[in-house]
Amino acid sequence: MNEQEKPIALREWAVAVRALEEGRQAIVLRKGGIAEETREFRLESNRFYLFPSFEHQKPHLIKPEASETLAATQAEAAEFPGKVRITSYAEVVEDIEITDAETLRRLDGLHIWTEDYAEERLKWKRTKPLHVLLLRVYGLSAPIDIPMQESYAGCKSWLRLEEELPPPKAEPILDDGTFDRIADSVRQAVKG
Repeated sequence: MNEQEKPIALREWAVAVRALEEGRQAIVLRKGGIAEETREFRLESNRFYLFPSFEHQKPHLIKPEASETLAATQAEAAEFPGKVRITSYAEVVEDIEITDAETLRRLDGLHIWTEDYAEERLKWKRTKPLHVLLLRVYGLSAPIDIPMQESYAGCKSWLRLEEELPPPKAEPILDDGTFDRIADSVRQAVKG
């Protein structure tokens, strides 16, 4: 299987993946990882698996209401050492670039990160925009456990999975009406 045929996944904190899967948020904030080849975030695919990552997620970087979810994802990781459980798939509805703290503050109620941490992401690589990806998330019909490969580690957004995964037979997490309301809230927050 050549590189382009391998399934693609977006690496995101496990606690954020869980929030997406539970319908508590429909956005992720991306600036790009330290190990990105381009040194900035680029949308490499409009459709991808969500790859839960446990590196860098810390209780003080998320809102208190997400702390139980953080603990649950850490316990799950300990239960399956050396494996990664893929449970969802996402489609990008919009890739919104923002450059100012005021717009970011208006998005505060729509994600699990603390305001300070979100602003820290915005300020990192100051000349590059923060990407707010509005995602339509789908739960897979069954979890897919894959071995944790060395190539999956590190601070990078996109992963080409070594395993052949079945095409996702997925159900949307949020019904159309609920998703449309959340998407409208994101758009309104960005407009101001």
